[in-house]
Parts: sequence; C-alpha cells; structure tokens
Amino acid sequence: MKTEIPYKIYLSEAELPKEWLNLRAFMKDKPAPLLNPVTLKPMTEEELAKVFCDELAKQEIDDQSKYIAIPDEVREFYKMYRPSPLIRAYCLEKALGTPAEIYYKFEGNNTSGSHKLNSAIAQAYYAKEQGLRGVTTETGAGQWGTALSMACSYFGLDCKVFMVKCSYEMKPFRREVMRTYGASVTPSPSITTEVGRQILRDYPDTNGSLGCAISEAVETASGLEGYRYVLGSVLNQVLLHQSVIGLEAKTALDKYGVKPDIIIGCAGGGSNLGGLIAPFMVEKLEGRENYEFIAVEPSSCPTLTRGKYGYDYCDTGKVCPMAKMYTLGSGYMPASSHAGGLRYHGMTSTLSELYDKDYMSARSVKQTEVFKAAETFARVEGILPAPESSHAIKVAIDEALKCKESGEKKVILFGLTGTGYFDMTAYKAFNDGEMQDYVPTDEEIEKGFGTMPTVNLK
Repeated sequence: MKTEIPYKIYLSEAELPKEWLNLRAFMKDKPAPLLNPVTLKPMTEEELAKVFCDELAKQEIDDQSKYIAIPDEVREFYKMYRPSPLIRAYCLEKALGTPAEIYYKFEGNNTSGSHKLNSAIAQAYYAKEQGLRGVTTETGAGQWGTALSMACSYFGLDCKVFMVKCSYEMKPFRREVMRTYGASVTPSPSITTEVGRQILRDYPDTNGSLGCAISEAVETASGLEGYRYVLGSVLNQVLLHQSVIGLEAKTALDKYGVKPDIIIGCAGGGSNLGGLIAPFMVEKLEGRENYEFIAVEPSSCPTLTRGKYGYDYCDTGKVCPMAKMYTLGSGYMPASSHAGGLRYHGMTSTLSELYDKDYMSARSVKQTEVFKAAETFARVEGILPAPESSHAIKVAIDEALKCKESGEKKVILFGLTGTGYFDMTAYKAFNDGEMQDYVPTDEEIEKGFGTMPTVNLK
C-alpha cells in the first residue's frame, strides 16, 4: 500500500545539507569564464577579490569541486528557517481537476520573504570573516536587499543598497524593512555615483534596471576602504549557495519515492531556478534521469526566449566583468514591471550553457496572466505569492491543465520563491484592472543588442 503523502513534508535539522552542490563541476561543457572588460582575458581570483570577498572570489571560479562545505555559522543561521517545507498542492490539484501531482518548495518562511537569505547570510559571513566593514549591493524587487540587510545586521556589517527606481517607488514597505535592519537605501540610477549620473544623462526618463543598480553598487564599493560588492543572483557563487533548495527538495521527494517529471522555476538572473534544479540536473547530466526543466521569464524582459548567447557586460555602466550568457544587451532598459526581481538583461552563465545545450527550455509570460495564476493559487493554497514566483505558478498550472486534457498523470515540482505581502501595489493594480502587459518590439530588442561588445569573443 502506497504511503499517503502529507500536505507538508518537513525535514529534520539533521537532514539540513552540510554541503552546497556545485553544479558546474558536473557539467562536461563548463560555462565560459568571466572576462576582464579591459584585457578580455579570463578574470583571475586576485582580480575578482578586488570586487568580491576573497572566499567568494574563489568560489566564483571553482568549476571542479563538486561539493563545498557550508560553514558551521551559516548552518546554524539556516536552522532558524530551514529546512523549508515541500508542499503537496492538493487543493490546487482539486481546483484544476487535474490528474497531475503538484509540489512546491516554499522559500517564503523567513522575514525576508524569499529564498534570497540562503546566499545573503553566506556572503555576509565571508565578509565578516575577512574583517570587512560593510558591503554594497543592488536590489530589484527588494527581496535581495531585504535579505542582505538582515544578514548584515546579524553579523554587524554596514549595508548600502541601490534599489531599482521603479521598485523603490512601487514597494516602499520592503524598502522600510531594509532600513529597519540598518541598511541605507538609494533609488537607482542616482546622482550619488558617476555611473548613475551618466545613465541619467543618457536615459533621463529611465525607471532604472538591475544593470544600472549593479554599476552604482560596484562603484561605491570600489571607493570605500573595507567594503566589497555582493550580488543576489547571476553569479556562480550564488547558484552554489541556493543549491540548498534543490538538495532539500530532492531529499523530501525521495522519502516518499516521488520523482518529478517537470521542474519549473521563475528566471531573472537564475539563482532560484539554478538552486532548485541543481541535484536533479546532475542526474540528467549523468544520464540517470530525463527530467524536463522549464525556466519562466516575463515577456517584458525575455532574456532566454529572445536574447542572444554571447559575451556581454554584466552591468549597464560596463564596469563589471563580462560574462558569456543569454542577454538582451546591457543597455536594454526593460519596461516597469511588478516582477522587479526578473528585470535583469542577462542570465547566469551556468544556466545559459545548459539552455544552449538543450538541457532545459524557457517560456515567457505576460504579467496579467501571471497575476491571474497568482490569484488562483492564493485562493486555494492560502499563500499570497510574490509576483516573481507567480511566473512559475502560471506555467505549473498550464502543465497541470495539459495533463487534464490528455489524462496523463505527471508529477510537477515548482519553486515558490517568496511571498507577495510587500507587493500589494501590484495586486491592487491587477484587482483594479489597471495592470498592463508589455512585450518589447523587435526594434527595441535589436537596440539592446546594439550595446553588446563588438569585439570578436569566442
């Protein structure tokens, strides 16, 4: 007799991962290295350490170590909110009338409201161990900035956050949580940095972008003694830290003999998706399983579905290393979106390489469709999802309805990366019928491509 699967599958503290999984180490075709934008040569650990903490610079270029030990101090902090629950969406399955089994890994059970704390606490720990005074960063929707402000407060570090202007205005309460934890928050682009002033001269009406905010944060860190820059997505080190999501999810599913057929995650810079799929992708890379992986992105910033694969600047100000990735061009200025965390012009090099080799697929969806799915989910599952997470919910529902039509029973796993309780301006716009969809024209996409490097990079 098959064991009944509970609504919530909890792991014990003893089952909390002791090591992060380094997905790149399992890839035959490694992601291309970061390049120095001046010399066009691979960035060395020493060069990266001028921007990032020493240990993080080491992790960034390590594509050989399959597992990296989680420091005891970080694991102790994790125990305050991890392991996070894996939830069987029985109520959603019933509402959809689907034979599919739907599971979601819920990362919103901490004050930051999202998965971002998994990497924030690790990066703050390494900064503290190095004896630094503080860190700078950018944030889109505010989830990363919130998580980092919490982590810095815990370790007694100063935290300077550049928040994308449209999110700074749309999400004032998330901004205030950051300030409550002691962080300074500046709308980006700003007049406090040279790169910010230049962007305002070039794009006087811009609502900002993650690329802009990254440039400002890097410039600020470079000009302050005892500071380093930290990033909440895109980088390989962040995917490494987020692997705790997938490791826990797989352990929980294995307890009940459940194997997912489809694994879905929202995709901005790629951190939560990469973290969720990591142990499952290893099995696919090794030929042991054939999971279907789907990255879901907003139609207003269609990095994978309409982007180009090549070397590009990681930031609008072109002060950061260059990465080979799917990109819309560092100069692409996405339209204002309530899913601010998904408005990055590029995609992490690890997922870009896997996508290019057809190990995963991608879909873009419109924000009104996303919020309709979020509404359905909230009404039956009892959790108000973040706009970013709701992109994954939208496609999970689509796949479940396909099962309903075909009668095929599939197992669907998706990442619920965070809660939407600080996103009520967005829900108000949807409920009032004022939310609009935006799909960039081919001409707008081409304009972004025009900001990519013209040098011949292999």
